[in-house]
Amino acid sequence: MAVERKIVIITSDGERFEVERKVAEKSILIKNMLKNLLPVEGEEDDDYDEDDDEPIEVPTQNVRSAVMKNILHWCEHYKDHTFPDDEQDDDSKKSAPIDAWDKNFLNVDQEMLYEIILASNYLNIKPLLNSGCKVVAEMIRGKSPEEIRKTFNIVNDFTPEEEVAIRRENEWAEDR
Repeated sequence: MAVERKIVIITSDGERFEVERKVAEKSILIKNMLKNLLPVEGEEDDDYDEDDDEPIEVPTQNVRSAVMKNILHWCEHYKDHTFPDDEQDDDSKKSAPIDAWDKNFLNVDQEMLYEIILASNYLNIKPLLNSGCKVVAEMIRGKSPEEIRKTFNIVNDFTPEEEVAIRRENEWAEDR
């Protein structure tokens, strides 16, 4: 029986996280990297040397350690979960509510939420990316432009005349 090699994910700030292969492979980016470096789980590799216990190091230049720690916590939680095919563009999946665990997991400050969304996009973890985007959408839902600006610290750089013109052009999009 082959011994599973260790996977070490290295963040942009040099921190190293040793994880199980099935946890690391929640990221399609990492899964594809490992596919080229390791045999498929459960298959024998003729080139694999039992004495070669050097870990496989996976650099993630775009992810800080604090963010990676959160993402790996999410991956660990879902390591035995199989997500439906991400290629199907099902409208019901887009409008499905956020899983309660994900909603609680993503209950972090805005900066961390944005970094998790960016990192899950970079690492190609679609279920986490979708949940993060739904959380942001919920933050926007039902709010006026002024409330949205306040929530996200956006400076209004329109003159009052420009704002009136934009509202007039986009009346069709308003709820009535």
